[in-house]
Amino acid sequence: MARYGLIIDVEKCTGCYNCFVACKDEHCGVAHLPIAEAQPELGQYWIDVDERERGSYPKVKVASVPVTCIQCNNAPCMAAVSGAGDTASAASETGAVYERADGIVIIDPVKATGHKEIVDACPYGVIFWNDAADLPQKCTMCAHLLDQGWSEPRCVEACPTAALVFGDLDDPESAISRLAATAKLEELHPEIGATGSVKYMSIPKRFVAGSVYLEDVVECAEGCEVVLRGGGLELRAATNFFGDFEFEDLAADTEYQVEIVQAGYTGRILQATTTKDVYLGDIYLTR
Repeated sequence: MARYGLIIDVEKCTGCYNCFVACKDEHCGVAHLPIAEAQPELGQYWIDVDERERGSYPKVKVASVPVTCIQCNNAPCMAAVSGAGDTASAASETGAVYERADGIVIIDPVKATGHKEIVDACPYGVIFWNDAADLPQKCTMCAHLLDQGWSEPRCVEACPTAALVFGDLDDPESAISRLAATAKLEELHPEIGATGSVKYMSIPKRFVAGSVYLEDVVECAEGCEVVLRGGGLELRAATNFFGDFEFEDLAADTEYQVEIVQAGYTGRILQATTTKDVYLGDIYLTR
């Protein structure tokens, strides 16, 4: 039996929403029983794209982060109280939420009826309430298609940049296993403490950037050495043709020192604290 997983590479996501549209096309107005009742056209996002704006003018960047069910291990939704009256019991015990042998967590579209507490149990906020059906719903990894022999869910099939990599985690030759063996994988929200079979790569961290100019000739300072120190790091870069430099993937709430060196000019040392992304602005070097 396969053990399915998904790796989402944020760096490759262009925010095209193909995954979102494919999910709607597969599930809206169509029930795939006994796996899932039909998804409503509005109000549910079994996969969505979180557009994260970073930095401030004139240094602004946007990262597109696909968000879906994490398919948690020991899923909190399975532990939700979903029995009736004094005989209340966990959703897993009643079968309202269960984990398949392949690792996919399913909300039973019959047994979970009326149990809105399952929505509240999700720490990631990716379980939705269907008012018309009186039912909690979420991503199923297109389990109905996998059971029919499909190799991947519709969202993965529709991704034009291969930002979504799906497969059997127990098969060492699968694309996802090969990627997992070499990539630095992350949890979407490590502070929550809930882990699952959906992992991330390249989740945006803090950046420190700036633009360097030579004051006496009023031009961009290409090729300046820039050294960032702090948080146990010492990183080096060189300014580009436009005099720009940037350090990515830095820790939040950390003090850094940025030193800029150019032959024939007086160096500069600046401070940056990453309570947010930092753009140091225009930095002029004098002889």
